[in-house]
Amino acid sequence: MLLRRFPVLYRLRIGQLRLLRHFKNLNPALTYAKHRATHTLPYSCKKHQSLLRRKLGTSDPILQENKITNLRLSVACMDGILIRPGETFSFWKLVGKTTSAKGYIEGLLLSQGGVKRGVGGGICQLGNLLFWMALHTPLHVVERHHHSFDPFPDDHRVLPFGSGASVFYNYVDLRIYNPTKTTFQFRLWLTDEHLKGSVHSDELLPYAYHMEERNHRFLEKDGKQYRENEIWRKVIDKRSGNTALEEQMLHNFSEVKYNVFSTT
Repeated sequence: MLLRRFPVLYRLRIGQLRLLRHFKNLNPALTYAKHRATHTLPYSCKKHQSLLRRKLGTSDPILQENKITNLRLSVACMDGILIRPGETFSFWKLVGKTTSAKGYIEGLLLSQGGVKRGVGGGICQLGNLLFWMALHTPLHVVERHHHSFDPFPDDHRVLPFGSGASVFYNYVDLRIYNPTKTTFQFRLWLTDEHLKGSVHSDELLPYAYHMEERNHRFLEKDGKQYRENEIWRKVIDKRSGNTALEEQMLHNFSEVKYNVFSTT
């Protein structure tokens, strides 16, 4: 609350967190994914796409058009990235700071409990796509953040609520570690209507992964409205078709910023 009332303190805090992350990035024990390949690895693990334009409350539609520009720039930084055994994928190590000098423009940002405008806004959609695809592989998501509030009613939502990954340079990152002996690769591109992606491997995986939402509900508490759900993953043996493992991946509990319950 104090940081919201005093913007100078907020900016100082951001600077502090960014500096701290910069020093943490120097950890010699971490090997970051940095090599890209123009050819696609032979085995497809998961494909997904998301609409570039959706109705987001009363937000300015031009911000979604700007978002597409920002997405093209960030996709160009990581399409084809290889995550080799023992390497860690870092969203911000690949994209870098989104500045106007690099061509980024104002888009929609979710920050401090509200919707704002900011240079580079909208590329959380790329984080969402990468996170969802990673859940369909044996890769380990070692850092993932999600907004503590739900800003807009569902409109053409195809994934369960709370299955995204927010990013904010550089300390709110998406990091994915490869603990296997297999190399993985993200391919990313845009069409006129969609952000598209696929994850590939250099070896055929013995398991398939299925995600499902459970116990979804809206509720009221202390005069506020909330949304809650769980996201579970089934790991299925491809040879037998049997479920080898069933695990809860996410539990979401977020304040809803739009009216859910009728007041009449």
